[in-house]
Amino acid sequence: MIVKEVLEEELLTLPEAREILNRILQERTERGEELGYEFRKAVNHADLFSKTSSAKARELVNKLLEMEKMKPEIAVHIADIMPLSRDELRSIYAKERFTLSEEELDQILELVMESME
Repeated sequence: MIVKEVLEEELLTLPEAREILNRILQERTERGEELGYEFRKAVNHADLFSKTSSAKARELVNKLLEMEKMKPEIAVHIADIMPLSRDELRSIYAKERFTLSEEELDQILELVMESME
């Protein structure tokens, strides 16, 4: 497939992608279409690694974006991975030119724990 131009781009969390893929899966099975290998693998991956609902993931991203040192890409990455320790969180920020204080790390971990419940 050749793409001529990208009309719109939006960052999605893995749970949001899972929701979209499952909707497409349901539509295709109702029409009796054959599901391609790549599509089945994408649905399987999204189901396997999604750790929360799409609404909670988007809510977490929005809360994270209110923080000072937060980029949209990092917020989505945190919502996808749902880190449970400071070390996991530090690995997400490894490429950034700044480091987070212990209080900032703890604040992010609290938000992650709230969205997992």
